[in-house]
Amino acid sequence: MVSGSALSAAAKQAEQLRKDGNIYFKKDRFGAAIDAYTEAITLCPNVPVYWTNRALCHRRRNEWLKVEEDCRRAIQLDYSSVKAHYMLGLALLQKQELDEGVKELQKALDLGRGANPKGYMVDEIWQELAKAKYMLWEHASSKRSWELQSLKEACETALREKHFLDDSQPEGFLDEAGISHMKQLEVLRQVFRKAGEADIPCEVPDYLCCKITLDIFCDPVITPSGVTYERAVILDHLQKVGKFDPITREQLDQSQLVPNLAIKEAVQAYLDKHGWAYKLD
Repeated sequence: MVSGSALSAAAKQAEQLRKDGNIYFKKDRFGAAIDAYTEAITLCPNVPVYWTNRALCHRRRNEWLKVEEDCRRAIQLDYSSVKAHYMLGLALLQKQELDEGVKELQKALDLGRGANPKGYMVDEIWQELAKAKYMLWEHASSKRSWELQSLKEACETALREKHFLDDSQPEGFLDEAGISHMKQLEVLRQVFRKAGEADIPCEVPDYLCCKITLDIFCDPVITPSGVTYERAVILDHLQKVGKFDPITREQLDQSQLVPNLAIKEAVQAYLDKHGWAYKLD
């Protein structure tokens, strides 16, 4: 049986190894950092940050399978680890497991917003999630486009065959049949044009976009004057420009910002229908 003092000594040694690993990491000495974190894990395998720190080194070396392994272990130890879910999501995307990767990135974003909505990682996670969701949309859109085109061609062929059979009708009926055929073709094309409209990029409605950046909202907050901004953008304005609403010029403190849940839901509904809007400039 290991004594309490021995455990305490191991924990102190592991923590020093973590600090050493951090120093190596900052100097881009990822191999040395991995060795230090590995020693820390050997001493104290139930500390999740040791696993996520090592995973970050593997990420810098593009060793994605090792990133996945370390992050899964970190999540077993601490399911609320933002970094573990985030890097696991990136690793799964590298394996082209888009659906699972998006789920992990979404989990990381939700956890990050709850823990520290102003943190730099929230914006970074959103950027990666948006790229992944755009990739999902691209794949689905290409499939839908091919299916619609195939169905459209099949319907046009069926109409032409019907028209060919109608050509066997008595004279006088032919002109009427030809006009009817052309009308049917035009209606058919309109139907398929309408079906494909959701996949055609257009301008995002103004009310879904930040008044400062003009980008679609990710984390919208509303001011007492009723203007909605992207959280990170308005916080940056308050810190660097001044404590006032940039549009109404009224005094404003960050404590007065309230999440605009209605707009957030509207943005999500719009993105669910128009996946191309995930594309960031």
